[in-house]
Amino acid sequence: MIVGYNHAQITVPAGSADQVREFYGQFLGLVEIPVPPALEGRGLIWFKVGDQQLHVGVEEGVNRLATRAHLAYNVDNIAELRERLAADGFELIEQPKIVGFDRFHTHDPFGNRVEFMGLDND
Repeated sequence: MIVGYNHAQITVPAGSADQVREFYGQFLGLVEIPVPPALEGRGLIWFKVGDQQLHVGVEEGVNRLATRAHLAYNVDNIAELRERLAADGFELIEQPKIVGFDRFHTHDPFGNRVEFMGLDND
């Protein structure tokens, strides 16, 4: 049956493409990949995340701050990312440690919850 997932999709308000590329591409370092020609013109931006993909689409009228829905990213240096996000003014919401993982979440510039998980060295 199910052997994995192909992609995850989040949504952002219309007109956010530059901010999407700045946050997910430049700040978080995800590599943008081409959208298939059949889907061009729909406001989609796709990124490679390890062996998976993150698809960012346009959706209006969503209260992103009211949902607990989120993606959790494994990161190789959670302390450095925590410092970079704080320095850029992102609110960091610490989460209880899960065996083996230090973790926290924030919200992207569009209000989507984003969790980061790093190996706990304690």
